[in-house]
Amino acid sequence: MDIDDLRILNSVAKHGSMNRAAAALHMVQSSVTARIRQLEDELGVSLFVRHSRGVRLSEAGERLLSYSGRIDALFQEAVAAVKEDGVPKGTLRIGSTEPTVSFRLPSVLAAYAKRYPAVSLTVTTGNSSELIRQVVDQSLDGAFVAGPVANPLLTEEPMFREELALVTQASTRSIDDLRSAQEVKAIVLAEGCSYGELINNVLSGYGIKHQVLPLASFDAIRSFVQSGIGITVLPKEILAASWKDAAVAVHELPAAMAQVETVFIRRADSSNRSALEAFLLLSRASSNLDG
Repeated sequence: MDIDDLRILNSVAKHGSMNRAAAALHMVQSSVTARIRQLEDELGVSLFVRHSRGVRLSEAGERLLSYSGRIDALFQEAVAAVKEDGVPKGTLRIGSTEPTVSFRLPSVLAAYAKRYPAVSLTVTTGNSSELIRQVVDQSLDGAFVAGPVANPLLTEEPMFREELALVTQASTRSIDDLRSAQEVKAIVLAEGCSYGELINNVLSGYGIKHQVLPLASFDAIRSFVQSGIGITVLPKEILAASWKDAAVAVHELPAAMAQVETVFIRRADSSNRSALEAFLLLSRASSNLDG
């Protein structure tokens, strides 16, 4: 078994088909099939379950795949470490929650791309739990997530502090007015949004019955809130920047609930690569936690 075998395993698992994996790898299907069968013979287990539409991982294949991603990441890290000369280059994979990437990172990303053109930078968005998992399994080099994060495999550095507010349609005079509703729709940005637990706590604290409604974009959230379909929680800076003309009412939250910190996480055992360190320098310079 070698690194190429594991990459073939990854591709077949991803595409669910020997043929589609072969196309993605620029190989012929017979070669992909032969490499998988050799790997299965070597390990003495079936890594895939064959069916009429292709293949899916067996339980043994699932276990090997979890190691495969870590091994490939370690291999890439070793290659980068050998080439490390203090000049940022190579690849850098950053993750971020949607609010942070939309309103905190554009200037950082633009400055980084201009200053370090030899780095191939990719940014993945997701909710905090997804991003934490991807940093742990080394699919990402680091990510901006809602803190604190209690994971012994990770280090975290505070980056941004947000002050949140509850947003409703303009006719709602106070949070207490929501108690009269049979059920309030609490709108969040996608499933698993980091503000979801907070809005749950706020509404439960006021004794307001509610249902969480995930949406795909800030524009959709604004439309739903303005029309009275639901309410949401957002950082005040986002409201000031892009909701200033919206027909909504902004309500202060209790101080203990209003403060949310965004942290940057990376694996505790990762090497200090120049590309990542240069990115963090720019991020720290734009942080509202300086001083």
